[in-house]
Amino acid sequence: MLKLCKGVDAVNTSLETVIFSAALNLGQGWRTLLILFACTYHPPPLPPITPAPLTSPALLTFYVQTWDEYHTKTLTLGIISGPVEGILTIIVVFLFTALKGPNFWHRSVLSCFGVSRDTWSSGLSAAFYDLAWTDWYMIYGGLVLFFCTYTSILNVLSARTLRAEPAASPLKGLLPFAFTWTLIPIYLLLHPTILRTHLIPFVFYAGLTNAYAVGQIIIGHLTQSSFPMHNILNTPLIVAIVDGLGTRIGLWSGWLQGEYEVSYLFACLGLAVGVYGSFVVEVIVSICDYLDIW
Repeated sequence: MLKLCKGVDAVNTSLETVIFSAALNLGQGWRTLLILFACTYHPPPLPPITPAPLTSPALLTFYVQTWDEYHTKTLTLGIISGPVEGILTIIVVFLFTALKGPNFWHRSVLSCFGVSRDTWSSGLSAAFYDLAWTDWYMIYGGLVLFFCTYTSILNVLSARTLRAEPAASPLKGLLPFAFTWTLIPIYLLLHPTILRTHLIPFVFYAGLTNAYAVGQIIIGHLTQSSFPMHNILNTPLIVAIVDGLGTRIGLWSGWLQGEYEVSYLFACLGLAVGVYGSFVVEVIVSICDYLDIW
């Protein structure tokens, strides 16, 4: 049951993105999308003695950890983990925002530490001096993302090798997430109105898409079935991309432009709520029936 709770917790990741991006005053744009992609993680360490890396508050890392658990058969949280220290860190950010205001995070880090532009005499460019707290957070998040994903991959390869199973074959399980997050930026590039003015409902849609994928992996783990490689919620993105590309190159006059662009997004969100909601209900009903625990 704890594993199933983790599947529902995947929804919280996208909701957390909204309030965290608001606290940092990131607005609707690519930075908020990057936060959604790469910034909530409960990192698994390499067994048995390698300590877990530092955690950062995302969809990639949530998916990768669940993929890791599916193949290693073990859920491991490090000494510094997302559900504890990661959440406490976010709370500190929220409290600091309450004291200083969200615009504080857009100030240069060096200027906050009393280094003036006139006295900046290192050989580095002025662009380095202008790096704000949000810029450094993106850099930090990218490094942690790479390290933690790499660690999870090594973890899976090691577990499979110890069981004398083909080590590299599980890597194809990362392709569904890569496919989804190839579609997402293409869709937003073709539909900039969504990116700039309706990103919040899109964040919810992307979050439910990821939660559905994670839930399928968890059910696959519990039932010892094959790894799920398909996500039906990718279909609306593919349709919108085909329509947008056809419009751009002049093949047809797209029907997902203008006012229909936003309507389609909310239709996608409704579809995601329906698909994920029915999935959750089906799992709960099946478990309660099988174990007679109504």
